[in-house]
Amino acid sequence: MTITDHGPRRPLEHVTVLDMTIALAGPFATMLLAGLGARVIRVENPAGERRAAPPFFGPNGPKMVLEGPDDLSMADLTRHRNKLGITLNLKQDGAGDVLHDLIAHSDVVVDNFSRGTLDKLGFDFSFMLHANSRIVWASLTGFGIEGEPGTGGAADTIAQALSGIMVTGGEESDPPIRLGAPLGDTITPLCLIIGILSALEHVRFTGVGERVDASMVGALTALVAIEPFDLLKSMGVPYRTGTTMARLGTFGLYQCSDGYIAVTAGGRQADALFQAMGKPRLGEDPRFRGPARAQNYRELTAEIEAWTRTLTVAECLARLESAGVPSSAVRTPGEAIVDPLAVRRGDTVPLLHPTLGAHPDIPVTGVPVHFGNATVGFDRPAPGPGQHNDEVYGGLLGYASERIAQLRASGVI
Repeated sequence: MTITDHGPRRPLEHVTVLDMTIALAGPFATMLLAGLGARVIRVENPAGERRAAPPFFGPNGPKMVLEGPDDLSMADLTRHRNKLGITLNLKQDGAGDVLHDLIAHSDVVVDNFSRGTLDKLGFDFSFMLHANSRIVWASLTGFGIEGEPGTGGAADTIAQALSGIMVTGGEESDPPIRLGAPLGDTITPLCLIIGILSALEHVRFTGVGERVDASMVGALTALVAIEPFDLLKSMGVPYRTGTTMARLGTFGLYQCSDGYIAVTAGGRQADALFQAMGKPRLGEDPRFRGPARAQNYRELTAEIEAWTRTLTVAECLARLESAGVPSSAVRTPGEAIVDPLAVRRGDTVPLLHPTLGAHPDIPVTGVPVHFGNATVGFDRPAPGPGQHNDEVYGGLLGYASERIAQLRASGVI
């Protein structure tokens, strides 16, 4: 185990990330990089408005409206932990010189502005390579850095709509369903991080800077394409098969007398399911043998639910567990995030407030990646705008206090 002066080493301690992100998708990516140990420097516009996305958390607990200076957006408190906060107005004269110096001291630049925003300001890839020939510039956009359509901007709902995922869940007669969890805003950052870590390795061997490009629509579309929805539709299986995964037949959600369970009974486990139901002959029924289940999933679902509806969730799970059938209860978000295993592993962690400390009664995202020797996680709350200007501009870049004061007076920082 490698030990530093502050304990076990963090995997990305050697990486400095310039975080030029907004909203959720970009900050989520840089939050995870910070949780993995990277030095993440978050850049905000000094002329920006106060962060005001509800809900807020302050001395009087959570609320939907701002009441005092210590009421802070829970989105910001979650997404910007372990980051250093600086201010820089990219449109102000003199900002280019400062940005040049920041890039020179960074390994990675991350942005999720609309396509071409930094290029239009004069801060394109050639600018970054001039500042640092080994820089990795990673952009998360709606449609990719090449363009199409419109401005290139997209929110999670638009990405879901264009990816086709909205018509893969629910019943055949349902309208398109927007997933409540912001899948585009969270899956795409994971793709971006894979690209960043791969690019860092590529740069390490080639010495040449790299451009990383991940799009929300692209990431979600690739996710949808892992299942052959159109092919199945041409064979009589609709896009939307309700609570059942039709092509496997015995994969799905089933209603009990007091809730729902999830069952994934593949192969011989399907026979074990039929045994647990007290209907072993279902496995011999030609409608429900092997691939035939896909064509007859409705009838099979009705058979399974006729059994599950007579039992409570606990009773049903006990019988399935004894039969060796993979199954679980369907939990609410509130139940899931306080699960002792999730808490023990650090997959969810207490909300951190800069003046009020940790609040175990409000669990938020942790780092869901774990190592045998290295350590990960969040131990510093989100910074206020410009909180670390002196530390970064004075300490990292070596600016004299007079220059920092001049940059502040001129509105650059």
